[in-house]
Amino acid sequence: MQSLSLDVLTLGEAMVLFAAEDAGPLARAARFSRFSAGAEMNVAIGLARLGLRVGYLSRLGADSFGQFLLDTLATEGISTALVDVCAGGRTGFMLKSREVDGSDPQIEYHRAGSAASSMGWRDLARLAPVRARHLHLTGISPALSAGCRTLVFEAVRWARRNGVSTSFDPNLRPRLWASVDEMTATVNELAVLCDLVLPGIEEGRCLTGLASFEAIADHYLELGASQVVLKLGAEGAWCADLAGTRQHVPGVPVPRVVDSVGAGDGFAVGVISGLLEGLSLADAAMRGNRIGARVVQFPGDSDGLPTRRELEELDQAVSPAHESQG
Repeated sequence: MQSLSLDVLTLGEAMVLFAAEDAGPLARAARFSRFSAGAEMNVAIGLARLGLRVGYLSRLGADSFGQFLLDTLATEGISTALVDVCAGGRTGFMLKSREVDGSDPQIEYHRAGSAASSMGWRDLARLAPVRARHLHLTGISPALSAGCRTLVFEAVRWARRNGVSTSFDPNLRPRLWASVDEMTATVNELAVLCDLVLPGIEEGRCLTGLASFEAIADHYLELGASQVVLKLGAEGAWCADLAGTRQHVPGVPVPRVVDSVGAGDGFAVGVISGLLEGLSLADAAMRGNRIGARVVQFPGDSDGLPTRRELEELDQAVSPAHESQG
């Protein structure tokens, strides 16, 4: 394979999402719309729409779902050079209910034994031709299998050896882990190997046992991270780094929440892209808030992620009252 030059590399499991078109329990849903899904997939799409060169390391089944996801990656301008199509493997999918009151939707995952879960340390060899500026990871991939866990940790070590900056979103999925203790230990071990940590406030409390967002952020800085942006939901975000930044960034009001899933991925898109473009940590978090607020107004996990032009329109629409505050 020829050298592959990227702004951002990510790895994980892409899935097909079937989102119910009518409100109510999944058991009663009769019509669904099809989207791509997966936390890392969402981040890859969001970054590519902003014009960054993005690569995605994954494995898909040689089935119609896998082809749909390959086509989606190609359409979004994401490199498929690192995607392995496994003959005999199958691609995972998920179902999501539609809620009309802004509450979290009901979700069912059908991913056990998927092609992506069979990834392991041998897949690291696919990174040999990659030259990347940044690696983004989540806590979902190491939960899929022992092999995936090894791959994720080795990918972080690869990044550190090659001077590639790293970000980590815990994205806790307790149902994927054997126990909460195993989840907490593994996710925390991975988090402090990365430069930028992006936990939600409740995730941070679960992982650290600490209550305040200030204490959670300082905890990860003390253990090895250099930047922490804590997601506070409608309240915005808290930014902290080793250079002394300690700043609250206010949230962005939305007229109506259509679907809350994917907001954290949109937030990550904003922070990562902002930092790669040289924005301050607080200004990058403000961009994350704007993108996350846009995502929750759309039914799919990634259809609300903006293009560069749409992001510029978001920036222009935000009043001075919502700009970064110290």
